[in-house]
Amino acid sequence: MLPTHGRFPYRPWRGRPQGSWPGGAKLAVYLGVNLEHFSFGEGLGAELAPGGPQPDVLNYAWRDYGNRVGAWRLLDLLDELSLPCTVLLNTSMYHHAPEVVAAHRARGDEIAGHGRTNSERQSTLPEAEEAALIRACTEELARQEGAAPRGWLSPWIAESRVTPDLLQEAGYLYSLNWCHDDQPVWKRTRAGRILSIPYPQEANDIPAIVARKDGARHFAELVSQDFRERLRQVADGIPQVMGIALHPYIVGQPYRLRALRRVLAEIAARRDEVWITTAGGIHDHVTTHWPEDAIP
Repeated sequence: MLPTHGRFPYRPWRGRPQGSWPGGAKLAVYLGVNLEHFSFGEGLGAELAPGGPQPDVLNYAWRDYGNRVGAWRLLDLLDELSLPCTVLLNTSMYHHAPEVVAAHRARGDEIAGHGRTNSERQSTLPEAEEAALIRACTEELARQEGAAPRGWLSPWIAESRVTPDLLQEAGYLYSLNWCHDDQPVWKRTRAGRILSIPYPQEANDIPAIVARKDGARHFAELVSQDFRERLRQVADGIPQVMGIALHPYIVGQPYRLRALRRVLAEIAARRDEVWITTAGGIHDHVTTHWPEDAIP
């Protein structure tokens, strides 16, 4: 036997129980909007162009465009289409661009944990330091939002071997780190379990646009085709989750936002057929309405 994570068993898609989301929908769609802040002159960060010696002004400034401009344009688009979202929040945003967080709060969007900054990975920390990082972020989110966050996405999707354990012990109900399924999956931890909700690595602007160098129209078409194919697939009766991951410094650029508007409008126009929700909404429906054996 090969080494395994031991968090959940394999369960084939074929033969899974049929079910539905609210209103009888078979497809749940949520938007994950990543609000991120980066250290100047050090640490990690996505790159528009190969970075030079620090301070890497070109890439730092490109990323900060998302907080200064792109996030506001994306907010306008979400308002225009009456779309909710789950905000995946670096807690450093409370100090760098609190107005952006407040605008999402005013919309009633879900605020989920996304570490302190995307300039660092939690997976490289010793267990005690990782636990302290999660605890500090959780306390800051609870203080600012008036309630503890329920979900977590690690910066850079970086997990140590104990991250699920630490999240569950810190009170988190779900994690978005794994892209291994089209349904929520229970993950074992050393003190209980945590729900893994699918977070996309295909319908995600960083892998598509930054890594694969897809254009704006190509990314929008990717999301559109993913949505249309899922609507076809759910005729088998097995409910699915479709996440769309967005970063304001990428899709907030005007020409990309224009392409994104078309596909989000297409999805919004089908809201009578699909359930447009948040990651937390998916957690709540699954844990209160699905039979235990319906969750892989």
